[in-house]
Amino acid sequence: MELTASTTIRKPVSEVFAFWRDLENLPTFMAHVEDIRPTGDRTSHWVASAPFGQNVEWDAEITDELPSEKIAWRSTGDADVPNAGTVRFVQAPDGVSTEIHVGMVYEIPGGAIGKAVAQYFGEEPHQQLDDDLRRLKQVLETGEVVRSDGAPWGKRAREEFPQRPAQPLSDAELEKGADA
Repeated sequence: MELTASTTIRKPVSEVFAFWRDLENLPTFMAHVEDIRPTGDRTSHWVASAPFGQNVEWDAEITDELPSEKIAWRSTGDADVPNAGTVRFVQAPDGVSTEIHVGMVYEIPGGAIGKAVAQYFGEEPHQQLDDDLRRLKQVLETGEVVRSDGAPWGKRAREEFPQRPAQPLSDAELEKGADA
């Protein structure tokens, strides 16, 4: 699975980079990441939630880092979810904001079947990454993830309000009309 996403945050590049580089900040906006424990200057241990109430774990290392420009990583050892990626930090044209560009690849446990099951339960990876970046923007610009009264519990809310990718109406739904 290959994913890419971008967002613009109205904060200077140095501040956005420093926030991301402090790996313990990542669970504040990454919905599925439960815990990140640094194990060295460039290594860490990750725990993330998975479908069916399971957790997956892996060790990771930063493979390339240019301060205020990019961070690249990869999982190491026998990872439950082998992954790698790069986050690039670019000054936006307004001279104040930061563009973040994320590219990552990972192996979904169970291959195509695992992907289909995850999507069935509302775990669409592209949407998850977009949502994570939206929450990062909120954290850095407002100091918190904005929650509505309908979903005040954050990570718990995804169980009550599962997401799925947009899709066209079926023929049966079209026949029912807008009043159905």
